Amino acid sequence: MGGHASKQIDSKTLWGGKISPFSTSYGKLMMWFFLVSDALTFGGLLVAYGFTRHNYGGSWPIGEETFNSLPFLGHGYPLIYVALMTFLLIVSSVTMVLAVEAGHRMDKRGVIKWMIATIIGGFFFLGSQAWEWSHFIHGSEFGKVELADGSLAIVKGHFGEIENFKVTKAGAHHHEGDLITDDLMHTYQHAVVEGHVHNNVITLHDGSEATINKADNEHVQLLVKESGGKYTKGDVIEDGAAMYSEVINSGEANRVTYGANLEENEYGPKQYGQFFFFITGFHGFHVFSGVMINILILIGVVRGVYHKRGHYEMVEKTGLYWHFVDLVWVFVFTFFYLV
Repeated sequence: MGGHASKQIDSKTLWGGKISPFSTSYGKLMMWFFLVSDALTFGGLLVAYGFTRHNYGGSWPIGEETFNSLPFLGHGYPLIYVALMTFLLIVSSVTMVLAVEAGHRMDKRGVIKWMIATIIGGFFFLGSQAWEWSHFIHGSEFGKVELADGSLAIVKGHFGEIENFKVTKAGAHHHEGDLITDDLMHTYQHAVVEGHVHNNVITLHDGSEATINKADNEHVQLLVKESGGKYTKGDVIEDGAAMYSEVINSGEANRVTYGANLEENEYGPKQYGQFFFFITGFHGFHVFSGVMINILILIGVVRGVYHKRGHYEMVEKTGLYWHFVDLVWVFVFTFFYLV
């Protein structure tokens, strides 16, 4: 049997009706196979996220509490920027449809116009996601605090602006009477975490001490997320400015958590941050890949490669990938921000 030569099968026998399955090209079929496998990957990640969230005994972060900022406008705008990102990504999917439709009409200028619009939408989404990551990593101005009874609470309100640090005890670099006005927030938060703030005096990295000149916090509200000895999960402590100030000025390390990384998280359990970084990062990589592919295809359109072929199927195949990326974001947006 092994010595028999392979038999050539003609097109009629191979394809039956002399057309490919589903009346589509080999390239489109392979794109669909890839998209199905990629959908299973995202599906597995989202199922794992849902399983972890369901089995977590504590309080899971709430989207409108975590993502409530707008560039240049600060906090107090729950999910507005994420909604804008989502809207523009969906609009970019519409422009991709228009590019494919123009290709069917052999309208080269139309394809170029709508593909440029799609690429712009993709770049805007990537830039917005980078800003969201930065906001998530750096956290709020208040942070998450550990109260005297051991409970953990997030803080809402208006954070008083830090005006300067006035050095009262000289160190290696600063002299008595110096006014420090640079990098105030980062220095302040780092000192709070390290327990180097006590009775409104901050110990700087060079050993000098300075008085913190800062406006009062206003409308401070503590929302208990993890139960302790006195407070339980879900408690709301109104007018919590004094209690928050006590934590900040206690001189004890690690009672305040700012932002999120893979090990600690201001907004909730560390698993939340881990899933957020991986799933949104994985999707962001897909968007970046889609933008790069769109740019390459656009170059081919401008050079007339597909017009000479007599069809714009490459634009259509790229469109399938772009629509998939948009659809996946709808699920990611729902799971992370809305549910």
